[in-house]
Amino acid sequence: MLNIVLISDSTGETAEQLAKAALAQFSNVEYNFKRFSHIREFSNLSEILNKCKETNDTILFYSLVNSSLLDYTKKFCQLHSIISVDLLSSSILAIQRVTNKTPGNTPGALRKLNEEYFKRIDSIEFAVRYDDGKDPRGILIADLVIIGISRTSKTPLSMYLANKNIRVANIPLVPETTVPEEIYKISPKKIIGLTNSPEKLETIRRERLKSLGLPNDSIYSNSNRILEELEYSNRIMKKIGCPIIDVSNKAIEETADIILKHLLKINK
Repeated sequence: MLNIVLISDSTGETAEQLAKAALAQFSNVEYNFKRFSHIREFSNLSEILNKCKETNDTILFYSLVNSSLLDYTKKFCQLHSIISVDLLSSSILAIQRVTNKTPGNTPGALRKLNEEYFKRIDSIEFAVRYDDGKDPRGILIADLVIIGISRTSKTPLSMYLANKNIRVANIPLVPETTVPEEIYKISPKKIIGLTNSPEKLETIRRERLKSLGLPNDSIYSNSNRILEELEYSNRIMKKIGCPIIDVSNKAIEETADIILKHLLKINK
């Protein structure tokens, strides 16, 4: 039985995956894993290494960024003839040589990067799942809820903010449709209302109809209908008491910046 010992100053998950990838090439080898995570003290490291030297069927995989712990491990393995694999040093040294940059020696940096990545993916999936009022239950668990009539940039703004790790649900306001009751169950500070000028909306909606191959004299782009929708949405937003942003002369990035500053302020 081959004993695989994994030592890491972080979770050790990366070290285990790399070790398993290598072991997968040996289908007839039986092995046993022992993983030691968050090893950042000499006393803990020394205890593990001393156990490794007791058998000849042990391979040590280690992922350490602390230079003192790293040097100690290397010398110990050399002194006691322990077969070992340094999973990080060669990669870090190669990057350092090419970039002339000093590494940060931060334990768990990859795990933190992965956490950030998966949080962003989760936020994007959330924005898609709760886009355009598909499921009002999303209102209760969202970081932010965007409301407004059609063509006020609710969806592109939701996706932009999702890439900033913000879970956004957006709800269309239509005079003939009742506003979801969930809207009134959350703080109005977590809701942003979007509005636009009647002229800009008429132009945008006509272009939208044209792109779909539909006649541009539809009720959707009718100026009176647009005014009706704007008046309705304004009443709803005032009733809720949420901040309102006029997006008529703003790029998505500008509107997002206003919202990010608002969120930063209310989350202090």
